[in-house]
Amino acid sequence: MMVLICGLLLMLIGIWAMLIKKNIIRIIIGFSILDTGTHLVIVAIGYVKHATAPIVDKAVNISQNAEGGIQVLGKVVDPVPSALVLTAIVIGLAVTALLLSFAVRLYKVGNSLNINDYEELKW
Repeated sequence: MMVLICGLLLMLIGIWAMLIKKNIIRIIIGFSILDTGTHLVIVAIGYVKHATAPIVDKAVNISQNAEGGIQVLGKVVDPVPSALVLTAIVIGLAVTALLLSFAVRLYKVGNSLNINDYEELKW
């Protein structure tokens, strides 16, 4: 529960930083904070208290049901949220690198990192 609250708090901080700040680097940092908060929320949702890894061994009780199929009696953690978070971390790193390269290019062209200095990019 605490991880979920921290993740939601980080998401709010990231959204606040992206909407309020005028410096492009701070906006990118806000995006990274939002991304990290999202990772924490996904992990918190997939967590099962007093559960084990989804590996069938002595830690997981196995029995057969009436139809002859194998049934896992012990609680196991769902591996899908963890796999999604690992994928999201890699994608977030690539997006952050792309945003930083855009920021470097904007600084070379406009000599400023203030988003209000780029009037020609507005609608």
